[in-house]
Amino acid sequence: MKPHHRIFFIQFAVALCVGAFLSRLPDLQRKFGLTEGELGLLLAVMSSGVLCGLTFSARIIERHGARATAFVTVFGASLSFAMISWMPSALPAIPLFFLAGLFTGAFEINANIETDRHEALLGYRIMSRAHGMWSLGFCITALVAAGMRQAAVSIELHIFLVLLTVLITGSIVFSKIETAPSRQEVHSGEIPVIALPTIGLLPLCLIGAAPLLAEGASVDWSAIYMRDVFAVEPFIGGLGVTIFSLTIAAGRLAMDPVIDRLNPCPVAIILLGIVIFGLLLVATATQPVVALIGFGLTGIGCSSVYPLAISAAAQRTDRPVPVNVAALSQTTFLVFFAGPPLLGFIAEYFGIRFSYWAVIPVVVTALLVTRALAATSVPNIAEPESAQPRG
Repeated sequence: MKPHHRIFFIQFAVALCVGAFLSRLPDLQRKFGLTEGELGLLLAVMSSGVLCGLTFSARIIERHGARATAFVTVFGASLSFAMISWMPSALPAIPLFFLAGLFTGAFEINANIETDRHEALLGYRIMSRAHGMWSLGFCITALVAAGMRQAAVSIELHIFLVLLTVLITGSIVFSKIETAPSRQEVHSGEIPVIALPTIGLLPLCLIGAAPLLAEGASVDWSAIYMRDVFAVEPFIGGLGVTIFSLTIAAGRLAMDPVIDRLNPCPVAIILLGIVIFGLLLVATATQPVVALIGFGLTGIGCSSVYPLAISAAAQRTDRPVPVNVAALSQTTFLVFFAGPPLLGFIAEYFGIRFSYWAVIPVVVTALLVTRALAATSVPNIAEPESAQPRG
């Protein structure tokens, strides 16, 4: 296994547990007896944990390295999600939601920093493929979850099996991770305790946040949307998450060479346009198949916009790389995790269809600032490894 493939697996492993958990949200909602708004509050608690992980973890990750951070964050998130499913009610699950978010936020910083460093070593883009492994893991676990729900397998047993899988495979893969060297000509200043975005970073934050809001709406609420709007059986309801995850994974795994050839800005414009069209199909669908097509197109459009924003932030030279990556990640993932709870309140008071309409203006605004990606350069080659086969 190549060194950067081990970093890819960090994304894949966390996606397995997060995807399984989010796919079972309808069952968790019923078990705890929650309304959409109350479920949204629990997701907001997880969002606050994500924000803390993204805000405060950069210095800790830099001190302890990629391997130790991978073990702590991936295993910590997996265990937290599993324990939530075993709670008898929502109240004792609240601190576990926060911990799950905390570990997920810290994992994101670790994975993105290491991916950017490996891009510099290899001399070509791999950021979209790294996030494609997240989407691939999400697709696999969503498909399994749909089958589990159809077979009436309990949420407790399902999430425990996912935890066991992550613990076993992670122990094997993470044991040989080595922290990659930093890029050449990067800012070497002190890493602050709190990473906040600068004015120059804000356009990239918006570009990264828009597709993540659409992604959060798709993976968190699609199963409930399909159930409430079309009254479909659980397997069909779970296909929304599965199809979205499949198309976003395919887009991310295939997009890096396209970006190298066409440059980031035009690629982002096309992808964001596809997101808007996909959301329109979901919001106006009168048949389940139309909604599923909409989720698929939304996945294609969301595929590589966020990785493009991460790469652009990592290549800025105004601050150390971990600071800019953390600042962008905390802003965008706050939208990813805080957006669905807000959409839950919109769904409760205005209907779940309107919650998808609400995402479209954010995506349109991101289209207006895609010029911020034009400054993204070819990855900085730290060592002459560009002749190696791509993988």
